[in-house]
Amino acid sequence: MANALTRVAEQTRAASLALYEFGTSLFNPTVRLGVTGLSRAGKTVFITALIHALLRGGRFPVFEASNGRIIRARLSPQPDDAVPRFDYEKHVHALVTERAWPESTRQISEIRLVIEYQSKKGALRELTLDIVDYPGEWLLDLPLIEKSYETWSAETLTLAHMPPRKALAAPWLSHPGLAPSAPEDEDHARAAARLFTDYLRACRDERFAMSLLPPGRFLMPGDLADSPALTFAPLNVMPDSEAAPGSLHAMMKRRYEAYKDVVVRPFFRDHFVRLDRQIVLIDVLAALNAGPDALADLERALTAILECFNFGRNSWLSTMFAPRIDRVQFAATKADHLHHSSHDRLERILSRMTDRAVARAKFSGAQIDVVALAAVRATREAQVKRGANLLASIVGTPVAGEIAGGKTFDGATETVIYPGELPATPDGFFEGKGNSFRGLASTGQDDADFRFLRFRPPLLETAENGAPALPHIRLDRTLQFLIGDKLQ
Repeated sequence: MANALTRVAEQTRAASLALYEFGTSLFNPTVRLGVTGLSRAGKTVFITALIHALLRGGRFPVFEASNGRIIRARLSPQPDDAVPRFDYEKHVHALVTERAWPESTRQISEIRLVIEYQSKKGALRELTLDIVDYPGEWLLDLPLIEKSYETWSAETLTLAHMPPRKALAAPWLSHPGLAPSAPEDEDHARAAARLFTDYLRACRDERFAMSLLPPGRFLMPGDLADSPALTFAPLNVMPDSEAAPGSLHAMMKRRYEAYKDVVVRPFFRDHFVRLDRQIVLIDVLAALNAGPDALADLERALTAILECFNFGRNSWLSTMFAPRIDRVQFAATKADHLHHSSHDRLERILSRMTDRAVARAKFSGAQIDVVALAAVRATREAQVKRGANLLASIVGTPVAGEIAGGKTFDGATETVIYPGELPATPDGFFEGKGNSFRGLASTGQDDADFRFLRFRPPLLETAENGAPALPHIRLDRTLQFLIGDKLQ
């Protein structure tokens, strides 16, 4: 009953806010674009490249409005005073001047862009684009709203006993102070939370590349570090069990509910339900590096993410009272780590992972797109002769410390690399029994079937206007899908 009342209250608040924003958008058309993705998928790079492309007025073949109808774009003060501004200037400086990837997303941020354009009928108009950047780990927290502590514990412990998680979870699972019926104890709670967090952190290592790791704030606590709301862990309790007063079970359950109240629900009601469009960035190549278990875990994470969206086509009535995300794009990032002959194959792998959830979204009227992209292209293509064969290769500067073929790269030397080819169909990745290919989780660097390296941003020549174009792969297709219809 309490959950139902809370849900009604949240929906009422969301409807009130939607009504206010609908009235504002009648005079100032606005699109709120959510950008998210799991760790190291490239959210900050994507937003920086998107803004840079619009500000400098470059032409992109697939993005129709950029070919003569966009007059200019400018940054404008964001509407939400309590949300940090996305630091575009710092990030573009890192990319262009320092040839370094910007710092990854650790909190929610926002930036507003006003696009002045000429409609197809010749009228001068403006579109306001509010870009909301938030960690994908926060999105994976949303299903917790509907889950009891006991259900979450059971699901988390089931996952923890699956490979390769089981070995990583051993120190936490063997901790002696985790008896649910034991008296509540702060030291035991803190030790359990620390060991549980260590397990989550180990799962995210590139050798394992696990994706389904809620609660998200355990790995990025911010100002909540060491608070009771982040000092809990799963216990071995039955989904329908009752917590005895004064027990460790009761203590953990209370803190789990506090986490939902302090972290999850505010994000849902203040930010997530206000989005109109969404792009989800996914590092499929990192999962392929790690192995079959990582790919299966990424598929589970995507299923959980897709269940969070309030899909559907926005009518004027739904926009007023119950806004819904009407366009979602799933993007497999770092396509520049492959030769272009594998780009469509990368898309097919991601499409296969999202098939069922995408079908549900399409049934509700939402438009869905899957794309392989590189918001900033760090490599160029070349052909290398090996014997009688020509190998489709890429040329770039691997990040310092990357290892391939027994060589450790220094971060300064440009190198020609044959990245291999993805299979023509993704069936083998998903119809095997967990051993369809070898990854870093089960073998060494040189024996893994896939080894996609990280590259530094490209070396650019400064243009006369001081804003060199950032090379990309299919960023224009992304712009067309996300906002092209609003610039007609």
